[in-house]
Amino acid sequence: METILANALEAFNKHSGWIIWNLFLAFIPLVLSFWLFLRRSNRRSLFWWIGLVVFILFLPNAPYLLTDVIHLIEAIRAGYSIWVTTLIFIPLHSLAILIGWEAYTISLIAQSYYLEKQGAKKYIFACELLTHALCAIGIFMGRFRRFNSWDLVTKPDVLLVTTISDLTDKQPLLVIAITFIILTGLYWLTKQVTLGIILRIKLFLDDLNSENNSR
Repeated sequence: METILANALEAFNKHSGWIIWNLFLAFIPLVLSFWLFLRRSNRRSLFWWIGLVVFILFLPNAPYLLTDVIHLIEAIRAGYSIWVTTLIFIPLHSLAILIGWEAYTISLIAQSYYLEKQGAKKYIFACELLTHALCAIGIFMGRFRRFNSWDLVTKPDVLLVTTISDLTDKQPLLVIAITFIILTGLYWLTKQVTLGIILRIKLFLDDLNSENNSR
């Protein structure tokens, strides 16, 4: 038993240690989306605009977890026991990817709600597409060029030159385009499911309140 636990801990540290850090990065835009888009006040202060910039910079970290499936593949190929693979690798990696993607979906739903509240409902779809495009670029720069969100502040010149170079090169542009299509399709599906769940929860709470008020 001790051997199995030791192997499991070693496996986690070697192949799954990224989970906590990447989920932390994914939750930054999620938390910011609640503060930026779902608050009652419509006042946009300097701090609001700074928060929006941070939101945009860190948002690609949420869908970026989709690409972390490569860590799952590497872990499975590492030759660990079937128990470690099925009880640790697959559940942990799958859950992390799902949570990261849901954080992205909810963040964009909050963004769309804000636009609707501001009377800009007709721009929601275009804004979603623009967000997917920016995140596709961010995912590519993170996965293949190994840039981080804060590199836009610490080394903007290198990031800008590299991004422009990739956007004018056929192969990187193709990868970014495929990523954009995947993000757009997955988001549309997940958005419907998430909105459906939110609606059911809202109806349940409304029924519960009505029942309590009638007593």
